[in-house]
Amino acid sequence: MHATLVILAAGLGSRFKGGIKQLEPLGPSGEIIMDYSIYDAKQAGFDKVVFIIRKDIREAFDSMIGNRIKAHIDVDYVYQELDCLPEGFECPADRVKPWGHGHAVYCCKGVVNEPFVVINADDYYGKEAFVQLYAQLEKMQQQSDKMTISMAGFRLANTLSDFGSVNRGVCKVSGGKLEHIRETYNIRREADGQVHSGKTEDKLLDENSCVSMNIWACPAGFIDRLDKHFTDFLENCDDKVTDEFLLPGAIEDMIQAGELSCDVVTSNDQWFGVTYAQDTPIVKARFKELTDKGIYPVKLWD
Repeated sequence: MHATLVILAAGLGSRFKGGIKQLEPLGPSGEIIMDYSIYDAKQAGFDKVVFIIRKDIREAFDSMIGNRIKAHIDVDYVYQELDCLPEGFECPADRVKPWGHGHAVYCCKGVVNEPFVVINADDYYGKEAFVQLYAQLEKMQQQSDKMTISMAGFRLANTLSDFGSVNRGVCKVSGGKLEHIRETYNIRREADGQVHSGKTEDKLLDENSCVSMNIWACPAGFIDRLDKHFTDFLENCDDKVTDEFLLPGAIEDMIQAGELSCDVVTSNDQWFGVTYAQDTPIVKARFKELTDKGIYPVKLWD
């Protein structure tokens, strides 16, 4: 089975000062987080990677990862441009920010025509998630009824940052199926030891809640389905200058409309990532530890 790893890397990284956070060297031989995701995905069976980026960082991507990865796996690029819209729509002249990661995946239409897994560029998911989701993609190949996608779920407590709040898709799962997902903002552990969320209205969250870290396995026809929902978003959004088309929200709408179901697989690996610059030394230490344990070679691509 041909399967593609789609990496969302067009974000501005506004909370990470001093450079493009997706390209920060973190491994013992200068690897970046994407190196480990691609390495794990290739071992699980994926044979192609598609980077979704901005045109202005293409040169940095090629020099940091694209050129050397090409020797090990097929590579392609998709540009998330503001004017990449369904026919009949135009981008408002005063819109500056991207349309969201749902739009980023939409931009892959015509490029990604095979089963795929989509991930964030700045998250480390661990080997297990890629193995499980590749198996899910193989299972989807056998299905002929209602579309099924899959998500790797993580424990909320294992996805927090010590240096500030994070946003997460908090999930309700029943019988291994995703019932709904709610984008939840400003999640942080307070001095009372509990996990709080919200800015104006404070809410407590169960630290054992299942959360989405934006790692989804989708069959080939998913992007066509997403196209329809992006069109609906553009027709009905309140503010075309600032509103964003988020992938979890689109998937939630599809589930509630009965268009698809979503299997949830639970990864026991420890997630970590770079949200804030202060996360960098912690992530470097984690990769050194994984290397010292023999989980990864000192140089991934030798």
